[in-house]
Amino acid sequence: MSSERPERAAPDYRAIARESARREGAAIAIASAEPETATRQRMAAAFAGGSFTAWRYDDAYAAAASDPATILAGARAVVCVAVPFAHAPPAGRAPLRGRVSNYAWSADYHVRMREILAGIARALDRAAGAPVTRIACDTAPLAERAFAARAGLGWVGKHTNVISPEFGSFVFLGEIVTTLDIPPDAPLKKTCGACTRCVGACPTGALRGDYTIDARRCISDLTQRTDAIPRELRAFVGDWVWGCDLCQLVCPPTQRASPRADAAFGPGSSAAAFPALLDLLGLRNSEFKRRYRRTALGWRGATVLRRNAAVALGNALDRASVPALERALESDPAPLVRAHIAWALGRIGSPRAFAALLGALPGESDPAVREEIEAAVRSLETFDGSGALGCRRTRSE
Repeated sequence: MSSERPERAAPDYRAIARESARREGAAIAIASAEPETATRQRMAAAFAGGSFTAWRYDDAYAAAASDPATILAGARAVVCVAVPFAHAPPAGRAPLRGRVSNYAWSADYHVRMREILAGIARALDRAAGAPVTRIACDTAPLAERAFAARAGLGWVGKHTNVISPEFGSFVFLGEIVTTLDIPPDAPLKKTCGACTRCVGACPTGALRGDYTIDARRCISDLTQRTDAIPRELRAFVGDWVWGCDLCQLVCPPTQRASPRADAAFGPGSSAAAFPALLDLLGLRNSEFKRRYRRTALGWRGATVLRRNAAVALGNALDRASVPALERALESDPAPLVRAHIAWALGRIGSPRAFAALLGALPGESDPAVREEIEAAVRSLETFDGSGALGCRRTRSE
């Protein structure tokens, strides 16, 4: 009789990962960790063409993001994870309120996503009997949409977001890179076909319709850049003060998706989705840290939110906001914000707004702000036959 013990069957790592994800309400699919050569070439071409100049990406970023081995040496598989986050907007939106993208309504989503990813990774490490994973959730360059599409977790839509057949495009993506040899899933044989609803819904024309985007024109990117929003695009930003959901809200698979979002991603209050613009205009660093430091809005600082509030107030065309804009034009410490306030006053165009611009000009020392004030004044200088100033009418005449 042989005393040899029978070989122990290898764990079913796919089933382990899937069960761990299921408990968290997430979907997973497996991709091989082979470098994404085509993605690297597309990214490099997009960077070279200037579509992402606000983010300072380069060839080195494209090379790192397309190869999971830069995250974990010896990587053989990537467990791609999708977690739904869409919630219905709070009711009772009041006037002079801005709009925040759905993904940023809650506390910083990275915290919850890392909990989910870490739980799946721990389950795989335990089954393997050694550390064999590393998680990625905006912590390192990784072309997560390309690997999600390779894995069959979804397909990349014409709005350039991954569309999950189960959850639509309102999903957070995360990855677990592993040295385990887990057989990959097959990509989905799906595209957006002839549908161009997202392309038509984008006010700035950022979506080209060929599954690419000019991020320089994307409202979400415009609200997160740290320099001036181009003057010719400000009117298209509308009331968005952080992010933009327009292209996803009209996406048919997203509209049909089951509403099963993780409760952690819901808005804590109406103000989380629709912040008061006048409050944002006066936001200072201490209040910013208290309200936003632990949210997805927290990484750019108070100055960017005040700038965005100024643009949204200009687009609201409500004369009730002119006194607050006038005070902020005199007192805001950031030239970036004062420049956009000047534009907002010029867009509203009331006599008091015009007077505020003229009054601020002599004491303004920043050249960029002076140029914005002068441009706003020029836009309002129309004269009738008697030489009297005539300012254009607005909604709240």
